[in-house]
Amino acid sequence: MNEFALIFRNDFHPETGYSPDKLQEIMKQWQLWMSGMAAKGQLANPGTRLGGDGSTVRPGSLVTNGPYAEIKEMITGVIVVKAGDIDQATEIAKGCPILNAGGNVEVRNIIPIGAN
Repeated sequence: MNEFALIFRNDFHPETGYSPDKLQEIMKQWQLWMSGMAAKGQLANPGTRLGGDGSTVRPGSLVTNGPYAEIKEMITGVIVVKAGDIDQATEIAKGCPILNAGGNVEVRNIIPIGAN
């Protein structure tokens, strides 16, 4: 099995918040999706959810506020899954709840350190 990173992106709108009920619904969708992958042995790590605070360091020690570039989207999290190939990893990504909220999932192969 190979490992693939699923990188979650969504529009960055800090002024827009979800109601407590909507947050519970979203969390339930994520829990179901993640537990389904874990039950199938597809989950290589539990993932990480990223917050909206941060900074970006550029060449010349230039520091800008925010983890986002000059785009409307920001990376909101990442998990690593196990799959036979990129097509299988992409099929796994199609079940991601972020797609129901207007977000997207980038699927990238992971190259182990020291691999040719």
